[in-house]
Amino acid sequence: MGGHFDLDSKKERLKELELEMQQEGFWDDIEQANEKNKECSTLKKIVEKIIQVQKSIVDNLELINIIEEQEMELFTSEIKELTKIVQELEIDTLLNGKFDNLNCYLEIHPGAGGTESCDWASMLLRMYERFCEKNNYTYEMIDEQKGEEAGIKSAIMLIKGEFAYGYFKCEKGVHRLVRISPFDSNARRHTSFASVTITPEFNQNIDIEIKESDLKIDVYHSSGAGGQSVNTSNSAVRITHLPTKVVVTCQNERSQLKNKDQAMKMLKSKLYQLEEEKKEKELGEVKGIIENNEWGSQIRNYVLEPYKLIKDLRSGYESSNVEKILDGDILEMIESVLKTKENKK
Repeated sequence: MGGHFDLDSKKERLKELELEMQQEGFWDDIEQANEKNKECSTLKKIVEKIIQVQKSIVDNLELINIIEEQEMELFTSEIKELTKIVQELEIDTLLNGKFDNLNCYLEIHPGAGGTESCDWASMLLRMYERFCEKNNYTYEMIDEQKGEEAGIKSAIMLIKGEFAYGYFKCEKGVHRLVRISPFDSNARRHTSFASVTITPEFNQNIDIEIKESDLKIDVYHSSGAGGQSVNTSNSAVRITHLPTKVVVTCQNERSQLKNKDQAMKMLKSKLYQLEEEKKEKELGEVKGIIENNEWGSQIRNYVLEPYKLIKDLRSGYESSNVEKILDGDILEMIESVLKTKENKK
């Protein structure tokens, strides 16, 4: 099984990791050791699954050659199960990007449109929360700014789990909603936009310098849940990186110092990602590859009126079951995007 599955290279990488983990002093750097351990565990699962599929295929082929034609139906359920495993394995092997197995920050910002867009942003936030709950991801709110009348002005959540960035990177872009506005007394149809940004959570050992003079640090009252200190002390932190205009905020901790540490970690990840994207763009130009910049571009339509249809504009995936999608059932849609990106390579 070559191609995407490439068992030999996966076995070789697994062997390298296992040897490295046996070296003296491996656990001295806990953060880096945990990352290597996580990669080893994930790779081991994929290798075991590939070997299981290979064995099942060989066993079934041998049996097919000796059984009677009328007994073929006995294999229907096993073949279906094998097909499901192969499809899952295909997705696992598509998640081979440099940062795919990292945790990630997910940010949501409403577009122009006031209350309408703020409400749409909160619907997206709920959709991602429900997706995490259904797919063994954990999340924590780093920052959430409530809208004046409804919804949210912005939200940042840290998502942890296997291939978190690999899956959620497919959600980066602008999401468009068409519906009858619940805030319009004349029941007119409105179009709302919200942008989603995904950033890998890099460890603290990444090589990137941030000058203190390049930072503008503001503190303000926390507006979310958090106990007695909320709205009584300036515990929330906003950091602006002046050269790039990148802004990060954090208010989930009661301590201003802890919020600042979390915000700095997020800023470091964002700046590192920008450097990586810059390198990829320069490499593409050298190779003569011209790609559209998808940052901020519209990726998906959610139409609730005059008909019901959700369509991903990259993969062409469609579903009329909008309630199911908005309740977090987006795995199939995400996987369709992963497959589309791979086919375009």
